[in-house]
Amino acid sequence: MGRYLGIDYGKKRIGLALSDIMGMMAQPYDVIEFKGLKNNIENILKIAKEKEVSCIVVGKPVNMNATEGEMAQLATEFVEELKKVTDIKVEMIDERLTTTQAERVLVEEANVSREKRKGLRDKLAATFILQTYLDIHSTSL
Repeated sequence: MGRYLGIDYGKKRIGLALSDIMGMMAQPYDVIEFKGLKNNIENILKIAKEKEVSCIVVGKPVNMNATEGEMAQLATEFVEELKKVTDIKVEMIDERLTTTQAERVLVEEANVSREKRKGLRDKLAATFILQTYLDIHSTSL
């Protein structure tokens, strides 16, 4: 089966989350700094190999009115390039409000300072993206 890797793709940072080996629960994993498309892909594939990932799930930041903005296009380009260089299954999922949800959890529930929120927010958003995917596909996993 293998683990699932969730990705919150951003211009400055990329949040990562990993599933358990059974593919049921997502947990925050790491944040990598954006260092260009090629480097990002290399770093992510290295992690995927180390963690025996069988599926990569990338959040697609669709606007509330269902249109796609700049970030959705960048995430789509990232996925297209990733698919060219790996045999690992790569999918996208609507990630509307995951960053907002992560920010709310960090502020209201965890009381995390503004300085510490950035990286935490990205990997927590990746966790929400991956958990949503796992929940939707739980009957077919």
